[in-house]
Amino acid sequence: MEMLAPGTPAPDFCLPDEKGTEICLKIFRGKWIVLYFYPRDNTPGCTLEAKGFSDGVETFRNLDAMIIGVSSDSPESHAKFIEKHDLKVLLLADPSHRVLEAYHAWQPKKLYGREFLGTVRSTYIIDPDGIIREVWPKVRVTGHVEKVKQRLEELRQAV
Repeated sequence: MEMLAPGTPAPDFCLPDEKGTEICLKIFRGKWIVLYFYPRDNTPGCTLEAKGFSDGVETFRNLDAMIIGVSSDSPESHAKFIEKHDLKVLLLADPSHRVLEAYHAWQPKKLYGREFLGTVRSTYIIDPDGIIREVWPKVRVTGHVEKVKQRLEELRQAV
């Protein structure tokens, strides 16, 4: 399944944060959004990615961008993940996979010859008007945050 294409409107959604507070994408209109999907809290790659985005949160804030991470984990799991690693990004819970499916991040995967549905690590940059401007399908964590930051700077200059 292909990811959503640049130039298409970002599907709106509302999901709970780590406290169970409903957060809707539309409240961030007027800002750039880095929306990333990751498989699971407290796994090595996901921890590295979340810490990378957290370490760069001020730089992204200076670019008028909000970082939002989404996984199928529960709000309680997110709360423990945030506390354990002192994360500074907004994490939203999608246990029903509704938003993961809308962004084509819930796909068949293979592990040890077994096929199952799971989260494909992916990232979207959404502009202040709610339009997808960049997509990274099947992200490799190493160097990813820097690539996102660089592309966001390019997109902001092009506006």
